[in-house]
Amino acid sequence: MKAMKTMEKGTIFQPKGFLFSAVEAAIKKPGRKDLALIFSEREAVISGMFTKNNVKAAPVKLDMKRIESGKGQAIIVNSGNANACTGKQGMKDAVEMAEMTAKTLGVKTDRVYVCSTGVIGTPMPMERIRSKITELVDNLGRRTIDDVAAAIMTTDTFPKAISKVIKIDGKVITISGVCKGAGMICPNMATMLCFIVTDANIDKSALDKALKNAVQKSFNRITIDGDMSTNDTVLIMANGLSGNALIKKKSKEFNKFADAVSDITYELSKMIVKDGEGATKLVEIEVKNAKNERDAEKGAFAIANSLLVKTAIYGNDANWGRIMAALGYSGIAIKEGMTDIFLNGLKIVSKGMGTGKDKEANEKLKNKEIKIVVDLHLRRGAAKVLTCDLTEDYVKINAEYRT
Repeated sequence: MKAMKTMEKGTIFQPKGFLFSAVEAAIKKPGRKDLALIFSEREAVISGMFTKNNVKAAPVKLDMKRIESGKGQAIIVNSGNANACTGKQGMKDAVEMAEMTAKTLGVKTDRVYVCSTGVIGTPMPMERIRSKITELVDNLGRRTIDDVAAAIMTTDTFPKAISKVIKIDGKVITISGVCKGAGMICPNMATMLCFIVTDANIDKSALDKALKNAVQKSFNRITIDGDMSTNDTVLIMANGLSGNALIKKKSKEFNKFADAVSDITYELSKMIVKDGEGATKLVEIEVKNAKNERDAEKGAFAIANSLLVKTAIYGNDANWGRIMAALGYSGIAIKEGMTDIFLNGLKIVSKGMGTGKDKEANEKLKNKEIKIVVDLHLRRGAAKVLTCDLTEDYVKINAEYRT
């Protein structure tokens, strides 16, 4: 599998039959595009995953009902307002956004999905959105998926998009994804929206499985500040226009497709963590040879969520004792005298004791990408978690979010 590109490296590939649009609606403030539309010229198979927060935004509730049909054709998304904790009016607004979009596109209302991101608890400025729906539809094909990536940003500092091209059944299949997310990011996705589109011909159950597996090992294994959003949504639409033979869960080509989707979500996850509010470093934590995968994941999250570890990384202080402490209170099976820890390939702990290489380790922490590997030497469980350092800017950004 090859031909992966990110926005930092080049133009994002656009799957056959998908059109994109973005306009300025001044939802929170003027000066940027903040209303976007993704449209499939043919009705598509759709799968989705949503926040596990018990407080869910109106668009999430709407989409969770519509996703049961397994069919979709359009996604309208706004930034600047989450439409969460907005009561019955919030649901009416989400439904109206879908209805207006469907009418203007000439498609079934229940094939239109709505997503929102931004400030919680503020009524949607529907008068601004209503006046922009026609322009949004008229601009389809005049904008790109890159424009969608930019329009859905909130505190993000750069748009996030990636593509992958594979061959299945002799046909070229394109998979492209965009997401937003920078803070309030915790297991079970993040303060994030993610939209993946593909021209692959795949059935609903296979698409469900591919997305679930991808999200579990990417968006569900990132953490920045331990908070969980009300709006987290990941949607994938497949319209079949590549013309390949139908992919089913037991098809020989399923794993190739599923691996490509996993690559997309993992790379997007890295972009989200890299863009964590105030972050200066991307940190990958791997726990291996744990009692089982659950223990490995739990241990990795304990390290990733430790404010002491995150601040030490920011300060270029390889204080490995904080990592050992996090492992100890995580509740996983661990034998101190068998534990090794590596920092960007440098062994800083051997059998539970320091190797005396703190100076070299401090130098390695000056890199923008950090990898911490913990080897528990117990069994074969392994997991990776992505996080970032914690800086003064994180406090500043979130202290002033509504102003």
